[in-house]
Amino acid sequence: MADLQSQTVDSGKTVYVAQDEVERGSKGPFYVVYATDDAENRWGFLCGNCDSFNTAMDTMGRIECNECGNVRKPDEWDAAHE
Repeated sequence: MADLQSQTVDSGKTVYVAQDEVERGSKGPFYVVYATDDAENRWGFLCGNCDSFNTAMDTMGRIECNECGNVRKPDEWDAAHE
């Protein structure tokens, strides 16, 4: 079971940060955030550099914090391997 800590976002919604589910970023970690306390529904990411929930992920798995510019580069993918 994930080590979840509840936090409230700007909209007033309670979300659950998994302190033990981390993605490496350029300035600090990104923590996986869930919408429910049973860790069933992923909500997004928390930037460990500036504590912002204002993050985005693209289709290649790149995560970027829109507040401080912390970035997780996408996993390398090459169509030639398929």
